[in-house]
Amino acid sequence: MENETIPKVEVISYRLCGELWLLATATSVINRRSEATLARGGTELTARMAGDMSSPVENSWTIFKEYHIDEDVGFALPYPLEDLPHPYDAWISIARNLPELIKNNQLRVEVEKLATLNIDGLRGHRAQRLAHLVLGYITMAYVWGQGDGDIRKILPSNIAVPYCKLSEKLGLPPILLYADCVLANWKKKDPNGPMTYENMDILFSFPGGDCGKGFFLVSLLVEIAAASAIKVIPSIFDAVQRKDSDTLQKALLEISSSLHKALEAFSQIHEYVDPNLFFNVLRIYLSGWKGNPLLSEGLLYEGVWDTPKKFAGGSAAQSSIFQCFDVLLGIQHSICGVPSDSAAEFLQEMRTYMPPAHQSFLLSLKSKPSVREFVLSEGNATLQEIYNKCVQAMVSLRNYHLQIVAKYIVIPARQQPQVEGNLEEENRGTGGTNVMDFLKTVRSKTKNSLLKEE
Repeated sequence: MENETIPKVEVISYRLCGELWLLATATSVINRRSEATLARGGTELTARMAGDMSSPVENSWTIFKEYHIDEDVGFALPYPLEDLPHPYDAWISIARNLPELIKNNQLRVEVEKLATLNIDGLRGHRAQRLAHLVLGYITMAYVWGQGDGDIRKILPSNIAVPYCKLSEKLGLPPILLYADCVLANWKKKDPNGPMTYENMDILFSFPGGDCGKGFFLVSLLVEIAAASAIKVIPSIFDAVQRKDSDTLQKALLEISSSLHKALEAFSQIHEYVDPNLFFNVLRIYLSGWKGNPLLSEGLLYEGVWDTPKKFAGGSAAQSSIFQCFDVLLGIQHSICGVPSDSAAEFLQEMRTYMPPAHQSFLLSLKSKPSVREFVLSEGNATLQEIYNKCVQAMVSLRNYHLQIVAKYIVIPARQQPQVEGNLEEENRGTGGTNVMDFLKTVRSKTKNSLLKEE
């Protein structure tokens, strides 16, 4: 039986961040509660975090549990469930046989046979996250079919209604997210074995053989490697409050070390993910219906909304871990909280695709004393050098991400037959953005955060 230790977290709204930009029209429909609701919940947790700073190491994981952050796997869901009870096992059955059903052109037939299920029987956070993962897989498969251009613009009500109700309950959009296919889509082969690629597997697959396994598991291992730095965050703020440069230096060195380990984990993608399979098969099933010319008006969720809605596909920008370090280190992508360009806009929007508890954690970090300002005010050359190591590690990760995108999206796109629109396809990521421009802008702003030698 599931050990239900995860508290209820106030569902976040999909928000307007100033007059300079507007979030995707569909997101406001999922949950109309104001940002103040989340901010209130985040403030309460932040106040508790500040109150516990007298013994940061002892109290840190008690605090982090309230934000759904695990000591071992960070923002990933610890030990996801693999099965759902009757009648939801019908969803599981389709998701487990997805590649075969797609290959035999039976997927849509089987989906249309499903009964419309009430989600009230999905008890517990892990069961609900598993159901969201499964319905996400089914939705992507139904929309994109065999990946040959025969797409569906309407999601039938027997999937759309429970999917949207469950999404509202979890505070997530009704589309396959990074929080689904990476953070909640894993298991250990040997429960007592290590968290290594060889001892892990994914719960559900798309066509493309082990390409999906490689892509999702390597992404997860990057998360886990970087997550080991989360434990020092309370120590960092404690050191800033006490003006303890020595403790801050040690904590920042741990952050730098963890980010280097994340880069090492990232390098495994070359071994486990084939560029052509990724571009021509897996990428199709990860694509959303925002910024996608194949579904320019969005997807109609039958029985839920009268008009089509637009949602971005899964993107690494939906990962909380690197936005967490951006906030912690004072790497600015916005001006006075308002996105300064399309890249900052996209990063801000992608927060609404994260679990609400993780969004709340990022908000809590923003309310803490500025680590960057403290480092600057101290005038300590060693401290500034160590701070720069952390920022440089973020630059290195973003450099590497650009190389990966070139290998897995840009180059395969250029190898396609030259037809009108190829250039747009070449540069569009699964999140619907011009991915190269986006990553270059984010990298540039990260570089600009390096402290200059006087």
